[in-house]
Amino acid sequence: MKVLVTGAAGFIGSRVAQILAQRGDIVVGVDNINDYYDVQLKYARLRELLGVNVGQLNEYCSAIYPNLRFVKLSIDDKTALDGLFEMHKFDVVLNLAAQAGVRYSITHPYAYMQSNLLGFLNILEACRNYNVPKLVFASSSSVYGLNEKVPYNEDDKVDTPVSLYAASKKSNELMAHCYSKLYGFQTIGLRYFTVYGPWGRPDMSPMLFADAMKKNKPIKVFNNGDMIRDFTYIDDIAEGTIRAIDQTLDRAQCEHGVLYKIYNIGCSHPVKLMDFISEMEQAFGKEAKKEFLPMQAGDVYQTNADCSRLEDEMDYRPKVKLHEGIGKFMKWYKDFYSVNS
Repeated sequence: MKVLVTGAAGFIGSRVAQILAQRGDIVVGVDNINDYYDVQLKYARLRELLGVNVGQLNEYCSAIYPNLRFVKLSIDDKTALDGLFEMHKFDVVLNLAAQAGVRYSITHPYAYMQSNLLGFLNILEACRNYNVPKLVFASSSSVYGLNEKVPYNEDDKVDTPVSLYAASKKSNELMAHCYSKLYGFQTIGLRYFTVYGPWGRPDMSPMLFADAMKKNKPIKVFNNGDMIRDFTYIDDIAEGTIRAIDQTLDRAQCEHGVLYKIYNIGCSHPVKLMDFISEMEQAFGKEAKKEFLPMQAGDVYQTNADCSRLEDEMDYRPKVKLHEGIGKFMKWYKDFYSVNS
């Protein structure tokens, strides 16, 4: 199977591309390596994936996996994207390329429209024009917004977003449904719940907390610590994503016969923020200084995934418990930043 992975220098994308290559799929990874966060971390992920340093060239073959190549490309660039699709004839597209971050959307709204709407439209058009049978794409738990019913179920209303990022992800779901209805190819949207683990994003709480603790600075604890998150380890997220790639939708089991489905992908064991911090303190071997702050704009009190649809239809079972996952993350963090600090 030939798979395109967009966002291949990202947290989830690099791990999924690695697993796909390890099992023998032909993988083309693309990323524009933007500077939303430290590009050196993105280059380090690519070095881990490719076995070579990514520099000024636009294309690299992996020295580790002969069936994997990387192309520096932005999904905003329709001409370049169409050329890639015409050359490779993909069986599946996994679209993880997006402008991420809830809080960043408050100050940089246009970045989300460019990447998450126009870029996603380019992906949909390329799938249509080059006869790609299936598109799997990243949505987000943030689409649940002000929904107060927990755990969140895919059939809940998601029309009360509290950030532009969430609105852009809900828009992606609507756009995908439209293209599946009009053009008949399969689309699967994955609503990811708080992902953590080695190679994680530096704008997310585990990395922010670890950095602050390392520098003996206070960690910022929003809503005075009264928050709940469905923390999900990266390997469980990657496994669920690959199960979606391998899944063939049955038209008879899809609403209105449209080959489109949405799945929550999380751990289904939400954790209090203060308990998460306690686990990090144990793994780090020191107590964190804490700065208690009010809720930030764009945040929600809790996320809690009902993953029964993914469990029933794809036999998805997250395996990594929080204590184990935090331990693995902290080991990676100490190893990586002892070399790269």
